[in-house]
Amino acid sequence: MDFPVIDAHIHPFIEPENNIAAFGDPVSLDGFIGEMRRAGISRACGSVITRRTASFEDVRKLNREALKIRDAYPDFYIPGIHIHGGYPEESCRELELMYKEYGVRWIGELVDYMMQTGEYDSEGMFRIYETARDLGMPVNIHCSDLEVIERILKNFPTLNLVIAHPEDVAYAKKRFELVSRYPNAFLDISGTGLFRWNILRYAVNLCGSEKLLFGSDFPICSPGMNLAGVLAEHLSGPELKNILSDNFLRLTAGK
Repeated sequence: MDFPVIDAHIHPFIEPENNIAAFGDPVSLDGFIGEMRRAGISRACGSVITRRTASFEDVRKLNREALKIRDAYPDFYIPGIHIHGGYPEESCRELELMYKEYGVRWIGELVDYMMQTGEYDSEGMFRIYETARDLGMPVNIHCSDLEVIERILKNFPTLNLVIAHPEDVAYAKKRFELVSRYPNAFLDISGTGLFRWNILRYAVNLCGSEKLLFGSDFPICSPGMNLAGVLAEHLSGPELKNILSDNFLRLTAGK
Protein backbone atom coordinates (compact mmCIF):
# COMPACT_ATOMS: atom_id res chain seq x y z
CA MET A 1 0.00 0.00 0.00
CA ASP A 2 1.22 3.50 -0.82
CA PHE A 3 -0.42 5.09 2.23
CA PRO A 4 -0.05 4.67 6.00
CA VAL A 5 -2.36 2.32 7.90
CA ILE A 6 -3.77 4.33 10.80
CA ASP A 7 -5.44 2.50 13.68
CA ALA A 8 -7.99 4.86 15.25
CA HIS A 9 -8.71 2.75 18.33
CA ILE A 10 -6.02 1.48 20.70
CA HIS A 11 -5.37 1.63 24.45
CA PRO A 12 -1.64 1.97 25.19
CA PHE A 13 -0.14 2.20 28.65
CA ILE A 14 2.95 3.01 30.64
CA GLU A 15 1.72 2.14 34.13
CA PRO A 16 1.00 -1.61 34.58
CA GLU A 17 -2.39 -0.85 36.17
CA ASN A 18 -3.53 0.65 32.85
CA ASN A 19 -2.64 -2.46 30.85
CA ILE A 20 -5.93 -4.05 29.75
CA ALA A 21 -4.41 -6.95 27.78
CA ALA A 22 -6.73 -9.90 28.31
CA PHE A 23 -4.05 -12.60 28.22
CA GLY A 24 -1.08 -10.89 29.81
CA ASP A 25 0.77 -9.65 26.73
CA PRO A 26 2.12 -7.11 25.91
CA VAL A 27 3.58 -6.25 29.29
CA SER A 28 5.41 -3.06 28.32
CA LEU A 29 4.95 -0.04 26.08
CA ASP A 30 7.86 -1.12 23.88
CA GLY A 31 6.21 -4.51 23.44
CA PHE A 32 2.88 -2.83 22.69
CA ILE A 33 4.28 -0.65 19.92
CA GLY A 34 6.39 -3.49 18.56
CA GLU A 35 3.39 -5.79 18.18
CA MET A 36 1.41 -3.13 16.35
CA ARG A 37 4.23 -2.44 13.92
CA ARG A 38 4.68 -6.18 13.36
CA ALA A 39 0.99 -6.34 12.41
CA GLY A 40 1.47 -3.68 9.72
CA ILE A 41 0.13 -0.62 11.56
CA SER A 42 1.90 2.64 10.64
CA ARG A 43 0.38 4.93 13.26
CA ALA A 44 -2.28 4.58 15.95
CA CYS A 45 -4.54 6.69 18.12
CA GLY A 46 -6.46 6.06 21.30
CA SER A 47 -6.84 6.73 25.00
CA VAL A 48 -5.15 5.31 28.05
CA ILE A 49 -7.91 3.74 30.15
CA THR A 50 -8.27 2.32 33.61
CA ARG A 51 -10.59 -0.36 35.02
CA ARG A 52 -11.97 1.65 37.93
CA THR A 53 -14.23 4.58 38.72
CA ALA A 54 -12.27 7.65 37.69
CA SER A 55 -12.13 11.05 39.37
CA PHE A 56 -11.20 14.11 37.35
CA GLU A 57 -7.68 13.84 38.74
CA ASP A 58 -7.54 10.31 37.32
CA VAL A 59 -8.65 11.71 33.95
CA ARG A 60 -5.85 14.26 34.05
CA LYS A 61 -3.28 11.59 34.90
CA LEU A 62 -4.44 9.35 32.05
CA ASN A 63 -4.22 12.27 29.63
CA ARG A 64 -0.69 13.09 30.81
CA GLU A 65 0.28 9.46 30.35
CA ALA A 66 -0.97 9.67 26.76
CA LEU A 67 1.28 12.69 26.19
CA LYS A 68 4.25 10.79 27.62
CA ILE A 69 3.58 7.94 25.19
CA ARG A 70 3.52 10.42 22.31
CA ASP A 71 6.82 11.84 23.51
CA ALA A 72 8.30 8.34 23.53
CA TYR A 73 6.89 7.39 20.10
CA PRO A 74 6.16 10.65 18.23
CA ASP A 75 6.26 8.96 14.83
CA PHE A 76 3.70 6.34 15.85
CA TYR A 77 1.29 7.30 18.62
CA ILE A 78 -1.45 9.93 18.34
CA PRO A 79 -2.99 10.70 21.74
CA GLY A 80 -6.67 10.38 22.49
CA ILE A 81 -7.81 12.04 25.70
CA HIS A 82 -10.55 11.70 28.32
CA ILE A 83 -13.11 14.05 29.76
CA HIS A 84 -15.51 13.61 32.70
CA GLY A 85 -19.19 14.48 32.56
CA GLY A 86 -19.27 15.09 36.29
CA TYR A 87 -16.71 17.88 35.88
CA PRO A 88 -17.76 19.83 32.78
CA GLU A 89 -15.90 23.07 33.48
CA GLU A 90 -12.68 21.26 34.31
CA SER A 91 -13.11 19.05 31.26
CA CYS A 92 -13.62 22.01 28.94
CA ARG A 93 -10.47 23.64 30.25
CA GLU A 94 -8.63 20.36 29.76
CA LEU A 95 -9.82 20.16 26.13
CA GLU A 96 -8.72 23.72 25.41
CA LEU A 97 -5.33 23.11 27.00
CA MET A 98 -4.80 19.85 25.15
CA TYR A 99 -5.83 21.38 21.84
CA LYS A 100 -3.95 24.67 22.07
CA GLU A 101 -0.82 23.71 24.03
CA TYR A 102 -0.28 20.08 23.06
CA GLY A 103 -1.87 19.79 19.62
CA VAL A 104 -4.27 17.00 20.61
CA ARG A 105 -7.10 16.48 18.11
CA TRP A 106 -8.94 13.35 19.33
CA ILE A 107 -11.24 12.64 22.29
CA GLY A 108 -11.64 9.02 23.33
CA GLU A 109 -12.35 6.26 23.19
CA LEU A 110 -14.59 7.24 26.12
CA VAL A 111 -15.58 4.21 28.20
CA ASP A 112 -18.12 5.19 30.85
CA TYR A 113 -19.06 1.56 31.51
CA MET A 114 -15.52 1.01 32.85
CA MET A 115 -14.56 4.40 34.29
CA GLN A 116 -17.93 5.86 35.36
CA THR A 117 -17.17 9.25 33.86
CA GLY A 118 -20.78 10.20 33.12
CA GLU A 119 -23.71 9.25 30.94
CA TYR A 120 -23.01 10.31 27.37
CA ASP A 121 -26.13 12.46 27.08
CA SER A 122 -25.93 14.14 30.50
CA GLU A 123 -26.07 17.91 30.93
CA GLY A 124 -22.39 17.92 31.85
CA MET A 125 -21.41 15.96 28.75
CA PHE A 126 -23.47 18.24 26.53
CA ARG A 127 -21.53 21.21 27.89
CA ILE A 128 -18.28 19.41 27.04
CA TYR A 129 -19.53 18.54 23.54
CA GLU A 130 -20.05 22.25 22.89
CA THR A 131 -16.36 22.88 23.50
CA ALA A 132 -15.33 19.83 21.46
CA ARG A 133 -17.51 21.06 18.59
CA ASP A 134 -16.08 24.56 18.75
CA LEU A 135 -12.52 23.18 18.71
CA GLY A 136 -13.31 20.73 15.91
CA MET A 137 -12.30 17.70 17.99
CA PRO A 138 -13.99 14.37 17.11
CA VAL A 139 -15.42 12.33 19.99
CA ASN A 140 -15.05 8.54 19.96
CA ILE A 141 -17.47 6.81 22.36
CA HIS A 142 -18.29 3.28 23.44
CA CYS A 143 -22.07 3.31 23.71
CA SER A 144 -24.55 0.48 23.09
CA ASP A 145 -27.68 2.65 23.30
CA LEU A 146 -28.39 3.99 19.83
CA GLU A 147 -31.06 6.34 21.19
CA VAL A 148 -28.37 8.07 23.25
CA ILE A 149 -26.07 8.29 20.23
CA GLU A 150 -28.85 9.72 18.08
CA ARG A 151 -29.69 12.29 20.76
CA ILE A 152 -26.11 13.54 20.66
CA LEU A 153 -26.08 13.62 16.86
CA LYS A 154 -29.31 15.62 16.74
CA ASN A 155 -28.23 18.13 19.38
CA PHE A 156 -24.75 18.63 17.90
CA PRO A 157 -25.03 18.39 14.10
CA THR A 158 -21.53 19.79 13.56
CA LEU A 159 -19.79 17.63 16.19
CA ASN A 160 -18.09 14.64 14.56
CA LEU A 161 -19.13 11.63 16.61
CA VAL A 162 -17.26 8.36 16.07
CA ILE A 163 -19.12 5.29 17.35
CA ALA A 164 -16.81 2.54 18.58
CA HIS A 165 -17.29 -1.03 17.31
CA PRO A 166 -19.74 -2.44 14.76
CA GLU A 167 -20.73 -5.28 17.17
CA ASP A 168 -22.39 -8.42 15.78
CA VAL A 169 -24.89 -8.73 12.94
CA ALA A 170 -28.14 -7.25 14.31
CA TYR A 171 -26.41 -4.42 16.18
CA ALA A 172 -24.06 -3.72 13.27
CA LYS A 173 -26.86 -3.24 10.77
CA LYS A 174 -28.60 -0.77 13.08
CA ARG A 175 -25.36 1.15 13.60
CA PHE A 176 -24.64 1.32 9.88
CA GLU A 177 -28.16 2.59 9.24
CA LEU A 178 -27.77 5.28 11.89
CA VAL A 179 -24.39 6.38 10.54
CA SER A 180 -25.84 6.58 7.03
CA ARG A 181 -28.47 9.12 8.18
CA TYR A 182 -26.23 11.66 9.92
CA PRO A 183 -23.44 13.55 8.14
CA ASN A 184 -21.57 13.93 11.45
CA ALA A 185 -21.75 10.21 12.39
CA PHE A 186 -18.85 7.83 11.82
CA LEU A 187 -17.99 4.30 12.93
CA ASP A 188 -14.66 2.84 13.93
CA ILE A 189 -14.55 -0.84 12.98
CA SER A 190 -12.56 -2.09 15.96
CA GLY A 191 -13.62 -4.93 18.22
CA THR A 192 -16.42 -7.32 17.34
CA GLY A 193 -17.69 -7.45 13.77
CA LEU A 194 -15.00 -7.88 11.16
CA PHE A 195 -15.03 -11.66 11.47
CA ARG A 196 -18.45 -11.56 9.76
CA TRP A 197 -17.77 -11.91 6.05
CA ASN A 198 -18.90 -9.03 3.81
CA ILE A 199 -19.64 -6.71 6.72
CA LEU A 200 -17.48 -3.93 5.26
CA ARG A 201 -18.88 -4.24 1.75
CA TYR A 202 -22.35 -4.01 3.27
CA ALA A 203 -21.36 -0.97 5.36
CA VAL A 204 -19.67 0.83 2.46
CA ASN A 205 -22.69 0.26 0.23
CA LEU A 206 -24.99 1.73 2.89
CA CYS A 207 -22.85 4.47 4.48
CA GLY A 208 -20.06 5.19 2.04
CA SER A 209 -16.41 4.43 2.68
CA GLU A 210 -15.83 7.96 3.98
CA LYS A 211 -17.82 7.12 7.16
CA LEU A 212 -15.67 4.20 8.39
CA LEU A 213 -12.36 4.26 10.27
CA PHE A 214 -10.02 1.34 10.78
CA GLY A 215 -9.41 0.35 14.40
CA SER A 216 -8.29 -2.70 16.33
CA ASP A 217 -8.95 -2.12 20.06
CA PHE A 218 -5.46 -3.47 20.80
CA PRO A 219 -4.42 -4.96 23.25
CA ILE A 220 -7.91 -6.41 23.70
CA CYS A 221 -8.21 -7.45 20.04
CA SER A 222 -5.73 -8.38 17.32
CA PRO A 223 -4.57 -5.57 14.99
CA GLY A 224 -3.23 -8.10 12.47
CA MET A 225 -6.50 -9.99 12.30
CA ASN A 226 -8.52 -6.79 11.90
CA LEU A 227 -6.25 -5.47 9.17
CA ALA A 228 -6.37 -8.79 7.32
CA GLY A 229 -10.17 -8.71 7.59
CA VAL A 230 -10.28 -5.32 5.88
CA LEU A 231 -7.88 -6.33 3.11
CA ALA A 232 -9.75 -9.58 2.42
CA GLU A 233 -13.02 -7.87 1.53
CA HIS A 234 -13.95 -6.72 -1.98
CA LEU A 235 -13.11 -3.05 -1.61
CA SER A 236 -11.62 -0.70 -4.18
CA GLY A 237 -8.30 1.07 -3.72
CA PRO A 238 -9.95 4.42 -2.89
CA GLU A 239 -12.33 2.73 -0.44
CA LEU A 240 -9.44 1.04 1.35
CA LYS A 241 -7.48 4.28 1.51
CA ASN A 242 -10.46 6.08 3.05
CA ILE A 243 -10.99 3.43 5.72
CA LEU A 244 -7.35 2.73 6.56
CA SER A 245 -5.99 6.26 6.44
CA ASP A 246 -7.73 9.25 4.91
CA ASN A 247 -10.88 9.41 7.04
CA PHE A 248 -8.88 9.66 10.25
CA LEU A 249 -6.62 12.31 8.75
CA ARG A 250 -9.61 14.37 7.63
CA LEU A 251 -11.28 14.19 11.03
CA THR A 252 -8.14 15.23 12.88
CA ALA A 253 -7.08 18.04 10.55
CA GLY A 254 -8.32 20.57 13.11
CA LYS A 255 -9.67 24.07 12.51
